[in-house]
Amino acid sequence: MNGHKGLAFPTVTTAASPAAVLHLVVGYDGSPPARRALDAAVLLLDGRTGRIDVVYVAHVPGAAVEPPVATVGMEPGLDQIEQELRAQAAEQLNDCGAAWGFERRQGNTAHELIAVATGIRDANPDGFVVVVVGSSSSVIHRVAGSVAVGLGRHPPVPVLIVP
Repeated sequence: MNGHKGLAFPTVTTAASPAAVLHLVVGYDGSPPARRALDAAVLLLDGRTGRIDVVYVAHVPGAAVEPPVATVGMEPGLDQIEQELRAQAAEQLNDCGAAWGFERRQGNTAHELIAVATGIRDANPDGFVVVVVGSSSSVIHRVAGSVAVGLGRHPPVPVLIVP
């Protein structure tokens, strides 16, 4: 009764059901903040059923306007970066025991991470999807905005920003 004259207050929780599948979409570029975000995703998934989707978004100037033209001649370089980042993520996830995948996308990082997350959410309506990114300590991001700021504007899924 908690001393409120006959009123009973039910316990309310906002946590996902333990039976719900947890999908963590991690923005990853190999930087220290991205590595911390991936470590946080591993900790979040510990003891839960779920998957980590590691997403590298190659920001290619002009890609939003004309993707086939903008990426001509850049593909081999992006392929190499993707392979290196995939290997780094694999090393980081090697002993975690979680299901995971790696995907490369091109475009605006915040938009692409949200697209991946909403695609997973729509395909798995009983699951719980969270985007996990590292915060940026770059001075220019404080002025121009960062991925974390872009994600935080109107996200359709929860966003975790790891310091």
